[in-house]
Amino acid sequence: EFSPMDATRSYFEFLVDVLDAAVDAGATTLNIPDTVGYALPSEFGPFIAALRERVSGASEVTWSVHCHNDLGLAVANSLAAIQAGATQVECAMNGLGERAGNTALEEIAMICDVRNDSHSAFTGIDPIEITKTSRLVSSLTGYRIQRNKSIVGANAFAHSSGIHQDGVIKHRSTYEIIDPTAIGLTESVIILGKTSGRHAVRNRLEELGYNLSEDEFKRAFGRFKELADKKDEVSDGDLRAIVADDLRSTDEELLSTIESLSVHSETGGRPSAKVRIKSSSGILEAEAEGDGPVDAACRAISEATGVATKLLSYNVSSITAGLDAQGDVSIELEIDGRTVVGRGMSTDIIDASAKAYLVAINISIAAKGQTDRRKGMQTEGV
Repeated sequence: EFSPMDATRSYFEFLVDVLDAAVDAGATTLNIPDTVGYALPSEFGPFIAALRERVSGASEVTWSVHCHNDLGLAVANSLAAIQAGATQVECAMNGLGERAGNTALEEIAMICDVRNDSHSAFTGIDPIEITKTSRLVSSLTGYRIQRNKSIVGANAFAHSSGIHQDGVIKHRSTYEIIDPTAIGLTESVIILGKTSGRHAVRNRLEELGYNLSEDEFKRAFGRFKELADKKDEVSDGDLRAIVADDLRSTDEELLSTIESLSVHSETGGRPSAKVRIKSSSGILEAEAEGDGPVDAACRAISEATGVATKLLSYNVSSITAGLDAQGDVSIELEIDGRTVVGRGMSTDIIDASAKAYLVAINISIAAKGQTDRRKGMQTEGV
């Protein structure tokens, strides 16, 4: 595959010469990027068509496009390219990518599926996997999906105005051009709480697409009971968060866990925190003050673990609605020159923040250990 950087702003005749040379050298895919997201759909479609007409051996290669979203046109440009004969689109789930991101995979897939009356393109993607895949990517990267994001956003199939609700009740297609169940969403709501048993919870998890092993379910059910003691209703979103957090915790092989955390804060006073951490080297304890209760808790953790950090970003969002909602905290830290992201969940924001902070430290320690082991192997000639 050959991809000429910033093709849309390049001198056209020279670009044709370069692509001719690439084909002569054996390229079987020509990937045309709109590297800085500058092109308009009315320009990009004809641009691809003109290249396909001018480049020697054009009919023998795969024409691909790679569009960026700096002006919010990545999907539109990719669609214009498809209509001009491109058969491959480089894209990313949730539109992740450099700067404003790349073409969103889920949007292109559903455009090809929903509007197949206007073109002959198809992807072969199973739409039912889109929602789960989107949430998995969000969970693993720590990048939240904006609520009004098309296809996979929390509000994509939510209706608040009276006329919309009335229309959807009478006939779904009035205000929904996509059946939410087609992309893996569920329209039913089961109220789970502290009196719910193992069977009910397992059944709901299976309906949501989670086939957990006995050990995985045991951990998830334990987390569910803890949460059910703190809030009246445990929603589907809470269950998804429990499973995702458990998978993250297992994957990250936590070296240390918080055994206890106490925070004191009062108006006019400086917040303080005391933490007790259980680690592979024993019990670690420390106290610290901070600008706020979260800052104090994180400073105490740094003091206890002996790890110095630089905060790059701190984000808090609620997993579900209501004052008793779980808080999902994502913390990005710089530790020893490495950027790490930790996430934590709890109905207590301070607790969630402390968990996220310690997860990031654990990841950094684990990564440093792997690096040290590799260096040792190289020294020994392994």
